[in-house]
Amino acid sequence: MVSPQKKPQYTADQKAKKKGLIIIHTGDGKGKTTAALGVAFRAAGNNMRVAIIQFIKGKWKYGELESAKQLKTPIEVYQMGEGFTWDTQNPARDIEMTKRAWALCKEKMLSGRYDVVIFDEINYVIHYDYLNAQDVVAALKEKPKMVHVILTGRNAKPELIEIADLVTEMKEIKHPFKDQGILAQRGVEF
Repeated sequence: MVSPQKKPQYTADQKAKKKGLIIIHTGDGKGKTTAALGVAFRAAGNNMRVAIIQFIKGKWKYGELESAKQLKTPIEVYQMGEGFTWDTQNPARDIEMTKRAWALCKEKMLSGRYDVVIFDEINYVIHYDYLNAQDVVAALKEKPKMVHVILTGRNAKPELIEIADLVTEMKEIKHPFKDQGILAQRGVEF
């Protein structure tokens, strides 16, 4: 049984404090993008504008993208990649796509038009050294005060974790494909 935790005491200044959060979803388990999309739909339900920039996923068809269109949400999705780097086998092309996606991330984050901006799979391209983590940290320090930014992908760098307000690590316990050979399921995984 989990012992009840003492409720923290906050000062009046702390209770009034609000800011756009920097959120990281990382780890080897599934659900990083899904968690970010949950925030996107929650924000949309509160009439907040959302931009999602996907670094790796190409023009694949995903249920969540179709939902955003069908529900006529204020969610904009930009699929900037051409697939996973191990599929493309063209690091020079992947680096060029990463540069274009990163330029769009900065544009959307700094534009003042969005309440939530999601950099989906950015941690992968940083891990592959296609994008410099220090450049991302510098840009995050320049974001408008009330813009929430979510970064997803495995292997989040320590300097990103340090600047973040919330970090969640997804941990794989069991996986249907690895453990049972079950392929990705429509409606659950895409």
